[in-house]
Amino acid sequence: MRDESAAAVSARPTAGPQTSREGSRTVTGGRPIEAYPPHYETGRSGRRDAYAALDLGTNNCRLLIAEPTPNGFRVIDAFSRIVRLGEGLGNSNRLTEAAIERTVEALRICRGKMKSRAVARSKVIATEACRLAVNGAEFVARVRAEVGLDLEIVDRQTEAYLAVTGCAALADPQAESVVIFDIGGGSTEIAWLDGAAANPSTDPTLRIRAWDSLPVGVVTLAERHGGTEVTRLTFEGMVEEVGDLLSPFAIRAAAAATAPAFHLLGTSGTVTTLAAMHLRLARYERRRVDGLWMSDGEVSDAIEDLLDTRLDQRADNPCIGRDRADLVLAGCAILEAIRRVFPSERLRIADRGLREGLLMNMMREDGVWRRGRYR
Repeated sequence: MRDESAAAVSARPTAGPQTSREGSRTVTGGRPIEAYPPHYETGRSGRRDAYAALDLGTNNCRLLIAEPTPNGFRVIDAFSRIVRLGEGLGNSNRLTEAAIERTVEALRICRGKMKSRAVARSKVIATEACRLAVNGAEFVARVRAEVGLDLEIVDRQTEAYLAVTGCAALADPQAESVVIFDIGGGSTEIAWLDGAAANPSTDPTLRIRAWDSLPVGVVTLAERHGGTEVTRLTFEGMVEEVGDLLSPFAIRAAAAATAPAFHLLGTSGTVTTLAAMHLRLARYERRRVDGLWMSDGEVSDAIEDLLDTRLDQRADNPCIGRDRADLVLAGCAILEAIRRVFPSERLRIADRGLREGLLMNMMREDGVWRRGRYR
């Protein structure tokens, strides 16, 4: 399980798999500075209001708790656990009791963190697994009764827009076109941002020219094709399936890759794992991965290296682990399908996404960055 690091995220453009805590870090004007211990407190007599964002996906349960800073926010607590809520969903259309129990346990931990941090405002969302499950509403009611959290099942457009909001600050400000994607457990969100960012504080969703939510993610793809023994033939079959699902979006965004300085921007455990392998990290380090640029050749090499591994080797890799060893190649297949449709010399890696998008939206709605409103 990954207890993610506390971190600060800037609202301005800047130039995972689960591990132990890394400590907090601050990003000011888009440049990271030294990390603080994981239980770092601000030390001020009067604390700012804390915000919480919880994203319950098909595979992961993730929480961030943050407080505003002049140009963004600083994360003061975080939690991430692989719960596989959508396990077996493709076969039965129901959330299993075992998956529900795992998830409820993780949500109780999140609720405890929110209470201990005196969270003033929160947003708690569920995505593809709860959208598809016939007992999704029943699960939401159970969480409300047993945990005290009000899960909101968001639609696919909202999920895609949140992914863009959460990681668009990492887009090259000189790029006239960016394709952003978020490879999830049960779905993959993808969006085309057209035109360069006019202003660092402008809502990035205003640049969305086309978007889609593909009904395929690492869990669903691995369950259909197998994730334990993945041959190159199996891998190509997964790539072809995703390519077919990607076709309607590819038509709408056909001009994306022809624009000046075009690049891909990806957020997911898949891309952060590839980045960690490329860097040959002994253990996952968010501060080295988030914002990393990888060339097309470096991405290809990392995928090739993974294709040459056995399940036990992937499980023993501290940047992958047992919980994701059977899923990571399915994620690589989704990434490969995107790369073939939108060839790019550059891929930027984001270890941020929906939760950061939720936090930024809440703070924008409260006007914390308007002149005179930041406390």
